[in-house]
Amino acid sequence: MRNIFYQVVIILGALLLFSCNMRKDTEKEQPSTRFTGQDGEIRLVVLDPGHFHASLLQKFPQPQVNDTVYVYAPEGNELDQYLASIESYNQRSGNPTHWQIVLYAGKDYLGKMIEEKKGNVVILAGNNLKKTEYISRSLNAGFNVLSDKPMAINKENFNLLKSAFDSAYTHHSYLLDVMTERNEIINTLTRELVNRKELFGELQAGTPGHPGVVMESVHHYYKEVSGNALVRPAWFYDVEQQGEGMVDVSVHLIDLIHWQCFPDQVIDYIDDVQMTAANHWPTKLTLQDFSRSTKLNAFPDFLHKYIHNSVLEVYGNGKIDYQVKGKNVSVTVLWNYEAPEGGGDTYNGLIRGTKADIEIVQDQSVNYIKELFIQKEKSLDEQTFDSTLMKVIADLQKSYPWLSAEKVSEGKYKIIAPVEFRKGHEDYFGMVAEKYFGYLVNRDMPEWEISNTIAKYYITTTALDMAKDINHPESHNN
Repeated sequence: MRNIFYQVVIILGALLLFSCNMRKDTEKEQPSTRFTGQDGEIRLVVLDPGHFHASLLQKFPQPQVNDTVYVYAPEGNELDQYLASIESYNQRSGNPTHWQIVLYAGKDYLGKMIEEKKGNVVILAGNNLKKTEYISRSLNAGFNVLSDKPMAINKENFNLLKSAFDSAYTHHSYLLDVMTERNEIINTLTRELVNRKELFGELQAGTPGHPGVVMESVHHYYKEVSGNALVRPAWFYDVEQQGEGMVDVSVHLIDLIHWQCFPDQVIDYIDDVQMTAANHWPTKLTLQDFSRSTKLNAFPDFLHKYIHNSVLEVYGNGKIDYQVKGKNVSVTVLWNYEAPEGGGDTYNGLIRGTKADIEIVQDQSVNYIKELFIQKEKSLDEQTFDSTLMKVIADLQKSYPWLSAEKVSEGKYKIIAPVEFRKGHEDYFGMVAEKYFGYLVNRDMPEWEISNTIAKYYITTTALDMAKDINHPESHNN
């Protein structure tokens, strides 16, 4: 009996030692997902930075982020542009960064990142067809992920994205969509006004032909960023790699609508969303247009299927009609080649309330500077409306002391947010990163953030299938 007892003790001891070693090995292999807010504890991993948004997330230094950044990417122009941007941030005279890049450049970059498991937050901004796999593989390896939109550009991606969120939950990791436009002040003020029921009333349900919410965004293939002409990679013009406009830019519009009109509310795509209609159409580009944007002298082979009569047809334009919680919404995205003189990307919108309509205008009438207006409902007493608006403005001035309102016509006011108090588009990336890092420390990402992200990608990818079925069903499965 004594011999048996000793044998059992020895076996249990061996098992305990084996278990401890296994736990230590696992802990060493898994990136850290515990954060305290200490300086330098966030160690960034930048994976295949094919879009300039990857470098914008590093434009401004943050104490919590370690200066050593691990980059995994294939060799090529996109990597070179990213590295050049980072170097320019390091070398600038004002508020320079001090990034130290540890680079692995090779065809097996993704496998190498998973194998080495350095860092704890993966930054993604690049080829959108690959992005969902990058998200999934990174989360399965235990990383946190901060991803540029879109995170899914087709239904297959959408299904993988849903699984990725399950993986994030299992690994106690966080996946966040980089929704920069929530930080733009006109969008923020829109949210404030929509939710002042004494002024705006309730959101109108509208009809598919006369929606309660209408949003339109116009982007341009040829543009300047930070004072330099933006060089687009050739794959940007391949909708199977970049995604059509209705699954790309629409993500921002849908996110804003849900964030502004249904604040802090969970939107379940199964119970709360109903698709109504969808359509898409191409922007036509000559070889000269393409060359000016990409610095390439010829269309690559993978774009030939989109060329008709020597003109490249890119399905950058789309319109999505849907209902969310019984409210009708219409979203339109347009891609033109180049902005008119003095113009740029634009965003226009209308949110209809039972007491007032809120309108966002960014066109020639306001010199392409985004402005905000509020128009009372016709049957309301104007004096009562004026008084209510002034009380709301006075209350908002506690948070936005520079805010004011100017009457421009009967029952209509311009909500004035002076340009000098507005941040720029590039500033928003640092603001999103700071918010995300706060989630990592406090472990308080709200449930609606996750459910609403899944809902918006359900809307965009379902709309794409609908548009393909209507316009050219033969390509639906391509």
